[in-house]
Amino acid sequence: MLLRPLRLNLAIAAVVLAFAGAAFAAPADDLREAQKLYAQGRLQPAMEKVDAYLKAQPREPQGRFLKGLILTEQKKVNEAIQVFTGLTEDFPELPEPYNNLAVLYASLGNYDKAKSALELAIHTHPSYATAHENLGDIYAQLASRAYDRALQLDKNNTTAQVKLAMVKDIFVSPKTAARAEATKVAKAEPAKVEAKAPATQPEPAKVEPAKPEAKAPAPKAEPAKPEAKAPAPRQEPAKPAAAGGGEKGAVTAAIEAWARAWSAKDVKGYLAAYAPDFETPGGEPRAAWEKQRTERIERPKSIEVAVKIQSIAVDGDSAVAVLRQSYRSDTLKTNSTKTLKLAKVGGQWLIKQERVGG
Repeated sequence: MLLRPLRLNLAIAAVVLAFAGAAFAAPADDLREAQKLYAQGRLQPAMEKVDAYLKAQPREPQGRFLKGLILTEQKKVNEAIQVFTGLTEDFPELPEPYNNLAVLYASLGNYDKAKSALELAIHTHPSYATAHENLGDIYAQLASRAYDRALQLDKNNTTAQVKLAMVKDIFVSPKTAARAEATKVAKAEPAKVEAKAPATQPEPAKVEPAKPEAKAPAPKAEPAKPEAKAPAPRQEPAKPAAAGGGEKGAVTAAIEAWARAWSAKDVKGYLAAYAPDFETPGGEPRAAWEKQRTERIERPKSIEVAVKIQSIAVDGDSAVAVLRQSYRSDTLKTNSTKTLKLAKVGGQWLIKQERVGG
């Protein structure tokens, strides 16, 4: 079966390297050269460059992602799976590594794992169209296997014959053309990144800088309030809160304080925003979750989190807030929609559940 993303998504190229200073000039040059060589199909020289880059920046996501792509092109599937799995563990908010893991699992015939990876990609980024399409392909392939098995058990099952023929029409008939398209797309995607490589920021800039640009002048225009510069990107949601007043205003203030603590790398303040009975992802122990969050907050040199609240519903001592979150650090940029469930505990609104998606 052919899954579209060999267009192995280099959308993670939007995870921009915000390196500053001469100390990072050489590694960044290695990455740009690796991208260029990869786009030209020169896989081994590209691998040498990306390895040199990762030697200086071993946890950096863009270089690791490119290494995964190169390993995939080299047919080193198990090694590529290891790279993309590591990315999902270190950066679970990124959908592209899950998507590419699905492609690799499908190439091994492991459609159950491919399905699970795509479901995680969609959970992380519900509007990720490629993952939705690939998941449809996985279901179709699983259906094909089931119909084929049904015919093995009952050769006269005409219904199964018709259904199997329909599925094969999608995936088998245009086989040659599909292979050609896969090759074209796989190589066209890096070419796009190559075009963007000298200025990798443009793609994320379409989403993120729109907020800072609109608000950056505000702190400059009001120098009398220097302390307002840090939360400037988050002041927009405060307006609806003021208009709504009451508990909605208190919920908004709690969310903004949570984002400010995150931006300030104030681990204690960040963790204090969560309720004692917070539902940790996957039900892991609270201590393990706090340790992981502490590491992810302390690891980057800088963090900026901007939130724009889209809706708040309050019901007694419970509230549900849907917001748009923009996250920036010196190594990563992401944008996502989040739903927070909050509870009023001791007069304070605390986060009880946090999930990506509306």
